[in-house]
Amino acid sequence: MFLLSVAPAPARAEGADAQGAPAAAKAELRLQWRPVPRVSGRISASELGVVINSDDPYSVAVGEYYVHKRQIAPSRVLRVRLPRQARLSVAELEALRAEVDGFFGDRVQALALAWVQPYAVQCQSITAALSLGLDPDACAQTCAASRRPSPYFNSASARPWTDHGIRPSMLLAASGVAQAHALIDRGLASDHSLLRGAPMTHAHFVITRDAQRSVRARLFPPPGVLRRMPVQTHIDQTDHPRDLDRVLLMQTGLAVLGPLDSIRWVPGALADHLTSFGGVLEGGTGQSSILTWIDAGVTASYGTVSEPCNHLQKFPHPQILLLHYMQGGSALEAYWKSVAWPAQGVFVGDPLAAPFATYAP
Repeated sequence: MFLLSVAPAPARAEGADAQGAPAAAKAELRLQWRPVPRVSGRISASELGVVINSDDPYSVAVGEYYVHKRQIAPSRVLRVRLPRQARLSVAELEALRAEVDGFFGDRVQALALAWVQPYAVQCQSITAALSLGLDPDACAQTCAASRRPSPYFNSASARPWTDHGIRPSMLLAASGVAQAHALIDRGLASDHSLLRGAPMTHAHFVITRDAQRSVRARLFPPPGVLRRMPVQTHIDQTDHPRDLDRVLLMQTGLAVLGPLDSIRWVPGALADHLTSFGGVLEGGTGQSSILTWIDAGVTASYGTVSEPCNHLQKFPHPQILLLHYMQGGSALEAYWKSVAWPAQGVFVGDPLAAPFATYAP
């Protein structure tokens, strides 16, 4: 098992305004680290398949850029034709799954999907539907608990297709081609950048006044400096974090994010907010899309495409996400392993970003 040694520090109440402290902060939290399985290895570029939609100019431009930057072999690049719309039909999904299975076979462990849309199939995300298959019961009541937990949750495997029969996937999604190219450049720059001796980075776990969206607070790690790792964890009590430097991870709970322009992210940074419709990538729901994080300088994120209610299992587990990432896993592996019930959640970012990786496979 992988368990951290931490030099403790007090939690901070940052940015509380005239309306008082965040509601979720009023009860004392007793936080402690939990162990996760020790993982050896990670998914490499030679084990990643890239899927490009030939009917989508964004997909072609972004997919080809990613293939070039990550030196993906032509035998691991699949070109398909998909409608440029938010949601696929079940028939369209099954046709795509058949193409993916037929083309890649056992040659890849995970997938990069080079598009913004489609991001969903009915009430489920495209990343979960393609990787795990459709859950026929999920859309009857989207607030219900999942009957099909992910076999990849908190897994010790670095070979999900070999060990679990799934290819976890991630969208190379941003608000435009230029923003996607910048995302890819950040992911590449992150590799091996946070080994022992690197400057300190910061993981901010934020408790807001929105108690329903701050339910993950009980899962947050204790604040402190992680021994032998260039990471310090913080518990922040504020609705809108600001003026932060070298941020590696941020998790918060709000429907609408505040300005992010005063936050300086390290390459490979992860961030997400617990809300209902963060995975509706085009916005228009009255809630912030997770592409807000990507455009602000984050390298990977996660959000739900339909009303999930605030089941903890439908959102990234704070400690599992951080601990798998710090073991040298990729952004795709860390995010996928942190979500127990991912049917409604879409994963976006550079799947290969790996700042804690100690070798180049």
